[in-house]
Order: sequence, then structure tokens, then C-alpha cells
Amino acid sequence: MTAYRPLHEGWTLAGADLSDIPATVPGCVHTDLLAAGAIADPYLDENELETAWIGRTTWVYTTSFDFAAETSRTDLVCAGLDTVATVTLNGVELGRTANMHRGYRFDARDALVDGRNTLQVTFDSAYGYAQGWRDRLGDRPNAYPEPFNFIRKTACNFGWDWGPTLVTAGIWQPIGLHGWTGGRLAEVRPQVTVHDGTGRVEVRVRLERETAEPLTVSASVGGRRSRATLADGEALLILTVDEPQLWWPRGYGEQHLHDLDVRLHAADGTLLDEWSRRIGFRSVRLDTTPDADGTPFTVIVNETPIFVRGVNWIPDDVFADRVTRDRLAERFQQAADANVNYLRVWGGGRYESEDFYDLADELGFLVGQDFLFACAAYPEEEPFASEVAAEAHENVVRLSSHPSLVMWTGNNENIWGHEDWDWKPALGDRTWGAGYYFDMLPAIVASLDPTRPYWPGSPWSGDAGRHPNDPAHGTMHIWDVWNTDDYTKYRSYRPRFVAEFGFQAPPAYATLRRALSDDPLAPDSPGMAHHQKAIGGDAKLTRGLDNHLPAPRDFDDWHYLTQLNQARAVAYGIEHFRSLRPLCMGTIMWQLNDCWPVTSWAAVDGDGRRKPLWYALRRAYADRLLTLQPRDGVPAAVLVNDSGTPWSATVTVTRRTLLGNILAAVTVGATVPPGDAVTLALPTDVTQPGDPAAELVLAEAGDTRSWWFFAADKDVSWPSAKFDASAAERGDVTRVTVTAHSILRDLTLYPDRVHPDATASEVSVTLLPGESFTFDVTGATGLDPVALTARPVLRCVNDVG
Repeated sequence: MTAYRPLHEGWTLAGADLSDIPATVPGCVHTDLLAAGAIADPYLDENELETAWIGRTTWVYTTSFDFAAETSRTDLVCAGLDTVATVTLNGVELGRTANMHRGYRFDARDALVDGRNTLQVTFDSAYGYAQGWRDRLGDRPNAYPEPFNFIRKTACNFGWDWGPTLVTAGIWQPIGLHGWTGGRLAEVRPQVTVHDGTGRVEVRVRLERETAEPLTVSASVGGRRSRATLADGEALLILTVDEPQLWWPRGYGEQHLHDLDVRLHAADGTLLDEWSRRIGFRSVRLDTTPDADGTPFTVIVNETPIFVRGVNWIPDDVFADRVTRDRLAERFQQAADANVNYLRVWGGGRYESEDFYDLADELGFLVGQDFLFACAAYPEEEPFASEVAAEAHENVVRLSSHPSLVMWTGNNENIWGHEDWDWKPALGDRTWGAGYYFDMLPAIVASLDPTRPYWPGSPWSGDAGRHPNDPAHGTMHIWDVWNTDDYTKYRSYRPRFVAEFGFQAPPAYATLRRALSDDPLAPDSPGMAHHQKAIGGDAKLTRGLDNHLPAPRDFDDWHYLTQLNQARAVAYGIEHFRSLRPLCMGTIMWQLNDCWPVTSWAAVDGDGRRKPLWYALRRAYADRLLTLQPRDGVPAAVLVNDSGTPWSATVTVTRRTLLGNILAAVTVGATVPPGDAVTLALPTDVTQPGDPAAELVLAEAGDTRSWWFFAADKDVSWPSAKFDASAAERGDVTRVTVTAHSILRDLTLYPDRVHPDATASEVSVTLLPGESFTFDVTGATGLDPVALTARPVLRCVNDVG
């Protein structure tokens, strides 16, 4: 039997003028230095700038351990080294690495001694390596002034328009000794299919062996078993299961998982090695059959078309060892509670962890995994071609057992960048990554994981003869809205699938106060400015406010209004795109999460707090959506049904004054089949205002509401905000009840301003005169009722100005 011994204890770190720093493994230099008090927290204020030297320094990790040989073969297994490493054991060099995204296995027999052994891992500067290869091969275009495209390392470690520049180094994944005799399971690759009610598992096994004697490999799932005797190093075992319980995406059925076990035995029956995973029986394909409107992009699971209600996922922390399973579970629950069904793992981060994919399997999320290329031209020369092939092979094999994984994508925005970002003159005849996206990667997926679709890039139109970001074909990204235009431009698009779009806002107030010592806080105070990484980001926030909302008088207004504008902008896009189904069959908003406290596009900030955008997502991604959308220049009621049962809806639509008086009314209805949308035209007396600045349209179906204002908030004749508010604690919940005496536009409660752990059940509630709403506040007790019921904790648009 094989034996694995972790080597995670007793490590020390040395570099620059520092030595004997206790080191955590798995971990990284930054967190070790932080724990030792050698650096200030780089997430706070402008401390990031004081840590730039770390990524330009050579670091040495050292540990000692006792060893006594018990097997004929002992390997040192390094699941992940970040990044340019030399590994020595008792002064003997075992090997060198230059790829964070793959593991390494070194034969340690000749270097190990009985008794005390010393293991050392030396990490050279990632900057030095990347800059050296850039100089040798010639520079390539890049969205950021850092050489991340010349090293196989998490790109966003070098900074992004939402992330800090913290270039890490360290033993970031488990490391240990693997002892074995006779043979071991070097690779197990299950290929799961379902056809005509029969599940089929093709288990491909590759052995590493030390003996010529026959070895037996067996596999079992669902009570079915298969075995084979091998004289060489490879085997194919086939298992069939009649009428297996299927794995379904969340919202479509149960997430049934089945234990698959593989074992290797010697000729005498001795167990040599074993491997186990949970697999799911399900089918997945993309429908890209051309139609009258172009080329669709529809994810089909178990022959059921899925409207993707997605979010983009970035690394949840710069320092990967801090992203625990519990932290991932919290983030996944936040996504689930926002009615998300799809996570796109973005190509500037990492191939996500087993914990990530296990949770996705259990909770029913669909996952699209980018190969790790983002926003730059990448060299295809050696050593990069071989490294890319090795990392792709390893990670396709590692992740292919997970039913949640439904698509591989070749890169993020590189094909688009090559076409539109003036790369071609700068590149000349130099390579830029096309060979990866169109040749190497699809060949690897076709060979190792043929049950899953591969798409060359995000965005990609499906044909090299078309613009890669053509809305009518395949997937697209929409960034002109944030960069240059108003969010109302979303409605000018009729996309088949939107894989990125978004709008910025600052994080929660409690997050800002924890991370920044600015006194007072201001949009341009030093810490706020440093934690805005997007070029011209604050000017774009201001442009968004100027187009829609009253001018903020102070920081509290600015914070409330920018968060509100973000929530409105993204919901505006999602509701429009969903109303186009089946023309459009997916939206993946940018982005769910942050990796540190920052002004960004995230719905959940770097401290894990939900921004108003999260609540807007929850409404816009609801299984059943009622939305007012323009049709021929006037509002129409659109009913979207992504539930599993028909929706028989009765919709009451009224045109009203701001005082709530009804000027016109109509009741319309429809039964909407699952996976469909119905548009209901409205009469002109409801859709045509007498005074656009003083009237609105309200559509109601049960407890669901949709509002239509004929003018931007800055141009509406808002009455002063008048209301009664009270707060009462009931056990662990504080109930804040507001009764409106005037219209209250987007009434929002910010209880984190009273206690950093307090959260509200809802935000952005519009009330007509005489209506009441109760916010449930959880996470903290003993809250000040006066503070909870007054500005700046309780806000609405018409208390500004």
C-alpha cells in the first residue's frame, strides 16, 4: 500500500535581510511576513506600496524531518510551487520548476537518508524570470504594465483593475513524501456519459510501475464493478448503470452524486494504491446551430436548455491559503441565495480547487473554467508551450470527474484584444497565443475530456471570419457601458449570450472603515483613491451619477448613490437580456466577489459583505421575473419563467402620480411555460404620461413589483421624504419598520454603519404613501434604534438634495 506523509511542519523562511521567519505550508511569503510582524497588512490604507520588494526578492524555505525507508520508492510530491523554484534535499538538487499551475513529482530515493533530512525550496524572483523571458522573446501587448504573460503564474498577482499588485512566492499547495512499492495509480480519468437512460463510466487508468509482474486494477460505482489485469501501464475499465439518478443544475432537480472507487492490487492480492471520487451522471452540450438571428449559445444539460444566470469568479483572496472550504461555502451560499446557477472561473486567476468544485457539485452550480490566459498576448515559444501543455493536461484530468464543470474556455479577451486593441502593429510576426486557443487546448480537451464543450475564448463569435465580439454570434462582453456610455445602452444590444458586463461601486461602509484610516473619508481621500484600481474609475462613477441621480452633497450621499447606481445598472442589463429569451440564453455579470477591500464591480465585497448589487441580483435572477421593458418606445410587461412549472400570472399595471393616485389601470395575464417568456402589451392610457417628471408606472403580480419612471431621478419632481420609522429587537433579529407618508424611492438600510456584523434582509425598496416595509436586521444585537432609523443608516433617493 502506498503511504503519503505531509511535510507541512517546521518550515522557516529567509530572504533579503530576514532569516528564521516561521513559515506556514501551504502558504506564501506575504502571509508569513505578516504573521511575523515584518510587514504591515498590505490590504490596509496604502501599505500595498511598501511590499513591492517582496516579489523581487529570492526566498528560501527550509525544513528538516526524520525518515526511515519503508517502501522501495519514495517521491517528493509538490502539488503547487509559486513559482520559480529550485528543490534540494540534503544538498542534492531534485528539480526546478517555473509553473504555479501544475504539480511536480521528484524521485527522492537517492537523496533521502535514514535519520535527519533537510529539504529546501528556493524561490527566485517572479519578476526576474518574467522580465528575462520578455527580453529574450520580445515584448507582447498587455493590458497592464506588468510582465505576467511571460510566466505561468496567477496573472492578477501582478495587479488588475480591481486587485493589488502583490507578487507572491511560496509552497502554495500541499507538499509531502509518497512512498510506494510495485506500482501506483499515476492517473485516473473517468469519462461519464448518459444515453437513452443508461449511465456509462469509462475509467482510464495510467500506472507507474516498478515491477514486470501483472497488476490488477478494479473500478466500482453504483454496485457495478469492472477489473483488468495489466502487463503494461494503461487500462480502460467500463461500467454501466441502468437508469442512474441524474445530476441536475440547481433549480432543475437534485444533485445526485455517486462514489467511484478505483483500486490497484499486486498479483498476490496486496492493495498497492486506491483512488476515489464522487461523480455525477449528466450530459452537457452547447447548441450553436445557426438560426435566423445569428448563432445561439445555449447550454443544454440532460437535454434541457438552461438560461445561465451567472457570475464571474475571481480568486477570493490574493493569498490562496486563506481561501478555506468554509470561506468558499459562504461565498457559494451567497451566490445561491442570489439565484445564481453558473460560476465562470476567470482566466487571470487559477484552476480552482477541489473544495471549489466539490461544493459546486453538491450545490448544483454549473461551472465554466477558463484556461489561464487573460488580457494579453502570450508567447508560444519554449519553455511556455511545454508548460502550457503540461498544466492543461494535469488540470483537465484533475477536474474532469466533476459534474458541475460544463465548459472549458481558451482565454479571457485575448482574441478580442488581438482584433480591437491595436495589438497587431506591436506584435508583427510574433506569437500571441492563437496556437494555444485554436490548436493545442482544443486538442487536449478532445483527447482527455471529450464529453465537455470547448470554446476558444471569451468573448468568441464561433467563426474566425466574424468579429470575436459580435452580439449576434456566440458569446460577447459589454464594456462600453462602463467605460464610455450610460447603462441605458444595454437595451440597444440583442446578444445571444453575455459573458461579461458590469458597473462599479465602493464596498460596504464597514469594510471601508476597517481598511482605511482616512479622516474624513472622501471619494478622493488617499486610501479611497488607492483602493480604486480602474483607470478613470472615479470619473466613470461620477458620469454614471450625473446621468441619473441627484448630486451628492457629501461622502454619505456619494456612497449611497454610487452603490444604488451599480445595482440599478446591472439589474437593468439583466432584466433586458432575460426579456429577450430565447434569443439571449445567458448572462454572466462581472463579478461576484473581491479579493481585498476595493471599489469594484463585485456584488460581495472583499470582507464578504453584500453590496446593494447583491440584492438587485437576487431580484433580477429570480426564477420568476416580472419586468417592465420598452417595446416600440413604450413600456410592456414581460414575464420570464425559469422555474420548473408553468406560471399563471395576473399582472395589475397602474399609472400613478408620485402621491400614489391612480391615473389609469389595467389587468393582464398569461400562463408562461417553464423556460419561456411572454410579453404583454399595455394600453396607451397606462403607458403615456401626462407629466413625465411627476408620474410612474407600477406593475404588480402577487408580491412582485416592477417600476417604470418616465424621467431620470435627477429630473423627477420628488417630494421631500416623509416617514415614520421604528426599531424593535425580537430575539436575534432587529425589525426596522418604515411607514411612508410620501413616496420613498429606493429606501435602503445600512446597519453595518451601526455594527460591522449587521446585515439587512432587503435594500432598495420603493414605497408609495401609506405603505409600510419591515427590514430584518441580523448578525448583531443591541443596536441603537435611533441610529437605525435616521440618516446615514436609513436612506432614500428623495432625501438627497
